[in-house]
Amino acid sequence: MPPGPFISPDPKVIALLDGKSFPVLFDVSKIEKKDVFTGTYMPSTDLTGGYRILSYLDPSEPKHAKLKQLIFFLLKSSAKRVIPEFEACYTELYDLLDKELAEKGKSSFQTVNDQAGFNFLCRAFFGSNPPDTKLGDDGPSLISKWVLFQLGPVLSLGLPTYVEELVIRTFPLPPFLVKKDYRRLYDFFYHSSGFVQDEAEKLGISREEVCHNLLFATCFNTFGGMKIFFPNMLKWISRAGVKLHTDLAQEIRSAIRSNGGKLTMAAMEQMPLMKSVVYEGLRIEPPVPSQYGRAKKDLLIESHDAVYLVKAGEMLYGYQPFATKDPKIFENPEEFVPDRFMGDDGGRLLKHVLWSNGPETEDPTTANKQCAGKDFVVLVSRLFVVELFRRYDSFEIEVGKSPLGAAVTVTSLKRASF
Repeated sequence: MPPGPFISPDPKVIALLDGKSFPVLFDVSKIEKKDVFTGTYMPSTDLTGGYRILSYLDPSEPKHAKLKQLIFFLLKSSAKRVIPEFEACYTELYDLLDKELAEKGKSSFQTVNDQAGFNFLCRAFFGSNPPDTKLGDDGPSLISKWVLFQLGPVLSLGLPTYVEELVIRTFPLPPFLVKKDYRRLYDFFYHSSGFVQDEAEKLGISREEVCHNLLFATCFNTFGGMKIFFPNMLKWISRAGVKLHTDLAQEIRSAIRSNGGKLTMAAMEQMPLMKSVVYEGLRIEPPVPSQYGRAKKDLLIESHDAVYLVKAGEMLYGYQPFATKDPKIFENPEEFVPDRFMGDDGGRLLKHVLWSNGPETEDPTTANKQCAGKDFVVLVSRLFVVELFRRYDSFEIEVGKSPLGAAVTVTSLKRASF
């Protein structure tokens, strides 16, 4: 696997190629998850204030449980703000898309989604609106630059191969080039997250360390996921055609009407097709396709067809779509099937949806490496589909390439007619 020897000490991995072998990566009794978040290399801690962030900690390390507990605390604290802030931020997004479409005939989804997503997360998590602070509207661009310095060694930027190999995959980009940008982000989070810092001190974690972790969890983990997954969802729903759009619009609007015209958690539970569409999006194109782990001991790992001996210390690599498009588990695995997860049969398949670094049927805990925000990500993805079809009957897009996810240009939005 990339990158090369000056960034990664050993690029060799053992790849897990089906849905039966892949879940060994979730078993922390067998697999160590220390410093393998980005792959066979670890970015400099100069990019994260000198701290090894939660994503790079193994559950056996003392700070793992405390830091993950603080993320759970943040998520619980924000529960009542999530739906209203999402509605507000994405109403602004669609207003901007409508305006630009009227003026130019098309509109880039990326730009407005990045701003809406970042503003939403800051407002929901911390009650702080970035445009009203010194950060202004610069958050998404600062994050993109900072993330490049961490993920550059495994990205493809569309440059000629030899240029990319020389510039981003041979030597690490020097962290000092983004030091000022990172400081601006850090200052915003430090001033916005006092209530979490207070909680951190009770657990023996410094205010500074938890702030770097909150920045990473918000900007890298959550914002990064929305930046990749929302355009991908638009792509798959668009390709599925107008009949799906109509069915979603009818289901979503009917459920909201039957709940007094308000969008609530209860209303979303009455939208089985919408829920299935989100799960199918997470199955067919998971936002983080690659997972890594190092064998803690000699292991026998089973695939559908054989058993393999893996030696202690060897690096395991799972490319998630090999597991979530496994034809022995999923029928027509390469097709986007909107109703795949509806009904009892669909419910039984959920254990094979693995986007969160664990099965969809299990929950994150302080003792595992499953995404702390698993349920939050599912919720905001559902909100994204709901808000789209509350407002529009159908839409059309053009899809291009992007280093992260799909580059989506909206070419048509048909306003709600019923």
